[in-house]
Amino acid sequence: MQRSFLLYFLITLVGVVFIGRLFQLQIIKGETYDPIHNAAVKIEYDYPERGYVYDRNGKLLVANQLSYDVMVQPNQVKPLDTLEFCKLLKIDKEDFIKRFKRAKRYASYLPSVFLKQLAKEDFAFLQEKMHKFNGFYIQKRIIRDYPIKAAANVLGYIGEVNEQKAKKSDYYQPGELEGKEGVERQYEDILRGRKGKKYLLRNRFNKVTGSYKNGINDTLPENGKDLTLTLDIDLQLYAQQLMKGKRGGIVAIEPSTGEILALVTAPSYDPNMLVGRKRSKNSIILMDQNNPEKPTYDRGLMGAYPPGSPFKMMNALIGLQEGVISNQTYFKCFGGYRYGSRANEFMKCHCNIYNSPIRLKTAIAKSCNSYFSGTYKRIVEKDKKPSEGLDNWNRHVTSFGLGNYLGYDLPAGQKGFIPNGKYYDDRNKYTWNASTNISNAIGQGEVLTTPIQLANFTAAIANRGYFYTPHIVKKIDSKIIDNPNYTVKKQTTIEREHFKPVIEAMHEVFKTGTGMWSQVKGIEICGKTGTAENSIKMVDGIKIQAEDHSILVAFAPKDKPKIALAVFVENGGYGSTIAAPITSLLIEKYINGSISERNKYREQSMLNMSLQEIYNLQIPKSKEFASGTK
Repeated sequence: MQRSFLLYFLITLVGVVFIGRLFQLQIIKGETYDPIHNAAVKIEYDYPERGYVYDRNGKLLVANQLSYDVMVQPNQVKPLDTLEFCKLLKIDKEDFIKRFKRAKRYASYLPSVFLKQLAKEDFAFLQEKMHKFNGFYIQKRIIRDYPIKAAANVLGYIGEVNEQKAKKSDYYQPGELEGKEGVERQYEDILRGRKGKKYLLRNRFNKVTGSYKNGINDTLPENGKDLTLTLDIDLQLYAQQLMKGKRGGIVAIEPSTGEILALVTAPSYDPNMLVGRKRSKNSIILMDQNNPEKPTYDRGLMGAYPPGSPFKMMNALIGLQEGVISNQTYFKCFGGYRYGSRANEFMKCHCNIYNSPIRLKTAIAKSCNSYFSGTYKRIVEKDKKPSEGLDNWNRHVTSFGLGNYLGYDLPAGQKGFIPNGKYYDDRNKYTWNASTNISNAIGQGEVLTTPIQLANFTAAIANRGYFYTPHIVKKIDSKIIDNPNYTVKKQTTIEREHFKPVIEAMHEVFKTGTGMWSQVKGIEICGKTGTAENSIKMVDGIKIQAEDHSILVAFAPKDKPKIALAVFVENGGYGSTIAAPITSLLIEKYINGSISERNKYREQSMLNMSLQEIYNLQIPKSKEFASGTK
């Protein structure tokens, strides 16, 4: 009797536990149960359209096109005719095995890309045969299309999510695409949208019999949002044409808003090169570290160079603010500036004004090294300790955004470098003074800036003392971005009154100074040419003194400026020879919409000018490279 009772009790207890567990799984946890691990459930992803990208005038820059991937879910794969399948996919058996192992290693119960981006002509034929290969299916995918072959550095590209990120992500699956550089990367969450999911039930023959739980877990895709950039693609294209055969960067900004009008790196590449199945092959060429052209390296954002003579305007503004000079202060030049007793402690000058008083306007127009060396010395040695004077100088310089990331909405960037007192304290065993680092007076020495920083510095001058953080996106869908980082003025430490004499002097540069041969009739351009010294390089055991870099910063018109820009041409020589004519052409093109007949010769000269022979001299024979860039 007791044994019978114990048996019934145990049967009842097991039944209660079993029913309780079923109730927990189906009722309590059923609402939140993720069917992804269920072999009877097939998941189909419905990929949304990625957001389109337009320029400031509504011209389409980035669109979409359909692509087809062969997907695999390893735990659903059954024995198949491998040779037939490989023939259909145009791969060999070894490739098949490698791809299948990779998918299985990621997760046997999750779908992943087996072969990406089928050729359109292969899709229809393969689709008819897929029923023979359990566990494999074709997934529609959206990839990019670039109607205009420009601004690759701004737009970026999309590429596969790496396996490690896919494992950690609750959104991405292996083989899916994400933004990798430029706007595509910076605004990935906005552009990608949200993919939809369908959960489908399968029977033991692997055939879909209907929706899982009547589609209660299904979600619809949400298309990505469109972006309108601040870029003027016509100006961008023209700047790229002018930089053909040259290396460097051009950045143009609208001073009144901080909107980036053009962001050029040269050489560049056609953004369509990183689309589709040809992407892998092309990326090896474009991103090869031995490629001397570095077409994927954004020189406008990443190139940190000595600013050269345009930096003299910074020292002029600081000198006026600190009261160590006035508009009427003069220095004399004797072919250069002597800062010590030794023969080599002499900075040459090419202003060609010998033993005559040189005041601020003439000093900027003729780019006198002696004037700004004297000004810098007074700034640094104004206080009791040079380190304190240099810290004060550093405070003014960095208020223009130099020496730090500007905070723009692109993922690439360099801080540049603006030294402070501690920097020289740590590097000098004995006392030091302004003469120790006098090269800072003319934008050489330790000072490093990027083209976008120089363009922003110029915009701050155009605005008489403030700037807006440069940015590349104007609208998301049809809504203008209202981000305080881009709409609130950043004030410099220089009072407004001190900008007037500097601006007048910059105007004089294009009237009678170093930029006079690049004037544009009817447009008052204010600017400053510059030549940044280039170091001696060893190439194949031989010392090579490459040409100096050609620089020009400018804004126009003088009153109510519409554009501020920095042009930097590597090994271009004097700023007046290449950077100045390129700058004036860009300003004329943007403000007038075309180049006048009187300046057509200047345009053709810049379009046809190539510095490739100079660049080739700097390439060691061991690193000669065949490039497909443009």
